[in-house]
Amino acid sequence: MVTGPVEDPRFVGYRRKLIEDIRSHGVDDLEVLELFDRVPRHLFLPEGVLPRAYEDAPIPIGFGQTASQPSLQAYYLTLLKPTRQEKVLEIGTGSGYLTALLALMADRVYSVERVRELSHRARKSLDSLALRNVALLVGDGTIGWRKYAPFDVMVVSASSPSVPSTLVDQLADGGRMLIPVGSRDSQDLVMVRRTGFAVTEEVVKGECTFVPLLGSFAWRGEAGG
Repeated sequence: MVTGPVEDPRFVGYRRKLIEDIRSHGVDDLEVLELFDRVPRHLFLPEGVLPRAYEDAPIPIGFGQTASQPSLQAYYLTLLKPTRQEKVLEIGTGSGYLTALLALMADRVYSVERVRELSHRARKSLDSLALRNVALLVGDGTIGWRKYAPFDVMVVSASSPSVPSTLVDQLADGGRMLIPVGSRDSQDLVMVRRTGFAVTEEVVKGECTFVPLLGSFAWRGEAGG
């Protein structure tokens, strides 16, 4: 159960409307929908974009990054369905909103963000909801977080030209990973599964657009460069 700040009545109706918007995109998993009612998205966004907090749309959060579209995040959760016995690795903490949703489903969440300021903001938001099962790291997400590997679930919130082998190596037997793969302009959302030494890749959604995953095993240089 999320604990933390007293509910702000200004946002209750907007949050319920967001849940209906998510359902209209085909997500009808009640457990997942309940998460979006329990986690206030406005707590994870900069003050300047608060009027847009409950739009079903990506929202700019600074540093060339965005908070992803909630219906897409809900789709992630229905595909991955982490359980209370599983460890999750998230690449791209961003606002921390998806991190919070994952924390309510999984045993532990380990999240890597390359922008220090975003990681610090996310930590404050997560702490405000008393979510204690999340560890954050500032660094190159394409390297993963080998200290706590293997992971049952991985979520990569930025696009890569291919699936980084460094992340596959940290995927547990029976584990699954969602990652956008393609060019900088257009990607497919790919589900990677590992069974023993066998690794499979399946496109689960086409024609997506994500910010680029920058790092040693994905895109090099600055976004847009």
